Amino acid sequence: MANRRMHLMGYVIAGPTWHHNGSWRHARSDVPDMLDAGRYETIARVLERGKFDGLFFVDTLALVEFFNERFDAVVRNGGQIFMLEPTQLLAAMARVTRHLGLAATMSTGFYPPFHIARAFASLDHISKGRAGWNIVTSMLTREAQNFGVDAMMDPDQRYDHADEVVEASCALWESWAPDAIVYDRDKGVFADPAKVKHANYQGKWVKTRGPLPTPRSPQGRPVLMQAGSSGRGRDFAARWAEVVFTLQHAKTDMQAFYADVKGRMEKLGRPPSDCAILPGIDVVVGETESIAQEKSEYMRSLVNAEFGVAEMGNATGANFAGLDLDTKVGELELKQGARGMLDVIMQGSRANDFTLREAGRRYGYTRMNPLLVGTATMIADRLQDLFESDCCDGFMLCPSLTPSGYEEFCQMVVPELQRRGLFRTEYGGATFREHLKEG
Repeated sequence: MANRRMHLMGYVIAGPTWHHNGSWRHARSDVPDMLDAGRYETIARVLERGKFDGLFFVDTLALVEFFNERFDAVVRNGGQIFMLEPTQLLAAMARVTRHLGLAATMSTGFYPPFHIARAFASLDHISKGRAGWNIVTSMLTREAQNFGVDAMMDPDQRYDHADEVVEASCALWESWAPDAIVYDRDKGVFADPAKVKHANYQGKWVKTRGPLPTPRSPQGRPVLMQAGSSGRGRDFAARWAEVVFTLQHAKTDMQAFYADVKGRMEKLGRPPSDCAILPGIDVVVGETESIAQEKSEYMRSLVNAEFGVAEMGNATGANFAGLDLDTKVGELELKQGARGMLDVIMQGSRANDFTLREAGRRYGYTRMNPLLVGTATMIADRLQDLFESDCCDGFMLCPSLTPSGYEEFCQMVVPELQRRGLFRTEYGGATFREHLKEG
């Protein structure tokens, strides 16, 4: 029996593609249902049957336009378009599940603490304690312009501002004591006013009075998630995050990131076990290795390499338009854009001596994540090795094809992990936070 058990979460986007830019073209894709809440309810049911800790929605608040300053490429090719607001979908998913953690991205750059606090307190009540907030600071000027703001703060300021937003949100969540509602019909007392207080938070950028109209939720506050990879982003994660989603290319990259974030937590006095670090992976599983390889090769044939280059620009804020696609990525001087994401792309490209076109193809079907192809036993071997080699506390499954990527993983790989004592066979707790404390 393993000394600890891994955590598993699912990666979801409310749009046509997730981690594979041509997956919508596959005959088994569920993309025709992308605007139907039933699509997401199905995914939630599948992951709960697989005993996953939870899922989370990635979200961006604009159609990205970095490639030639136009959104044509992402619209024409069905890229990562974030079509529906995630927290509303999570409310629907909460009604068809009982255990699965349910997290959504919400930006500190554009949403005030009062809105954030009320939205996630409401979701936590609706789900009976399964809400999570993926905290992002946002970086795109296009996003800012959609909210009537001309430009974003610089990266360090964005995180300083985010610290205040989280602090203010926590003050609002704490404005009701857990036992404030008494329901004393005989005395005619619904709630004890002495147990409700103003937040009265004021920082450099943020202030809120409170109290929150929504009473204390089952978890008190949602599980806090984060995905920044820059130095300042890692500091932010070390202070706040209970889950970190990270994109790392290789085993050594994972180990370095894992050690760095855990070390930052220790310096702040937080036990390293208080945060689960989950690198993204994609999995193609088959009854035999040859079946898995055949499935994977067909999926790769659907990738648009040139669009992959545009997507790298969308993810990083770097404009690759006009560059020779046969240029070696290692020869490019890339200084603009999101530092953490640029580093991941450079890791994967330099390790394989990729041209820009080759990097675009690889990015188009893996986002530079590890792609594991094989039988359930082969995939479980790889996951176990990474898990036991101080690379991670589990994994964020980012399937190319939905819902079958989730279904096959839960039907074939999860039982093998359970047989090895690496993953739960039943939920031990009721809330998202309790799932993360297991193992």
